[in-house]
Amino acid sequence: MTLKEFITKGDRFAANAGAELITIKEGYASARMTVTKEHLNAGGVCQGGAIFTVADVALAAVSNTGLSLTFAIDSSIFYHRSAQLGDILIAEAVAVSRHPKVPYCEVKVKNQDDVLIASFQATCYTKRVTLEGIDSLE
Repeated sequence: MTLKEFITKGDRFAANAGAELITIKEGYASARMTVTKEHLNAGGVCQGGAIFTVADVALAAVSNTGLSLTFAIDSSIFYHRSAQLGDILIAEAVAVSRHPKVPYCEVKVKNQDDVLIASFQATCYTKRVTLEGIDSLE
């Protein structure tokens, strides 16, 4: 099984929200989500939690490229612009600091026009648990 399959099958919340992994490489991952009417808040724009979800699934992928179970222990997001119905959101995550126990990652969420929607930062914690049965990233 690949890391991409592991996360895709295991993260049912992200899948139900429509967030999907695109690419996983050492130190980099990307995910996408199309904004549907189910993602809209009462103001008629994409709910912040939906944007957070697509950023978080990219984070999960990039932070686990070392194939040891890694979780976010602190994260924050800054919303630069609202996402609109029909927008295709692309979250690109990079491992900024690859500390063996406490890695730090950043995610940029942009729309299909390359407009920055949100910036997301996370500090993670790597457990001493190997992701068994994972033989490659993609």
